[in-house]
Amino acid sequence: QVQLVESGGGSVQAGGSLRLSCAASGYTYRRNCMGWFRQAPGKEREGVAAIYTGGSPTLYADPVKGRFTISQDNANNTVYLQMNSLKPEDTGMYYCAARQNCASLGPLATNWYNYWGRGTQVTVSS
Repeated sequence: QVQLVESGGGSVQAGGSLRLSCAASGYTYRRNCMGWFRQAPGKEREGVAAIYTGGSPTLYADPVKGRFTISQDNANNTVYLQMNSLKPEDTGMYYCAARQNCASLGPLATNWYNYWGRGTQVTVSS
């Protein structure tokens, strides 16, 4: 059973930075799809960034391009989300997601991933 645990959320002022971590355990495959999603109060969960653990491809949602960077440490089964130049609209609960045994980079779609963490809160004040 895959388990995902997020950490690194917090409260920052606009323009600040945070680094989120997602520690995964229970993988039975080496090539997996990982993603970061977020959900603001009253809004649907949306994709932020994705990465393929079998290589280096990444994918970003337009609102975060140039500000967020997704990366991975395969030796420790950890995926990171470096968030710079944060804006108040980045506020929300951030979730890590995974799908095992992927052949390539996955989409930023909630129904693609079948394992989810419990989330970590990010609050950006103006």
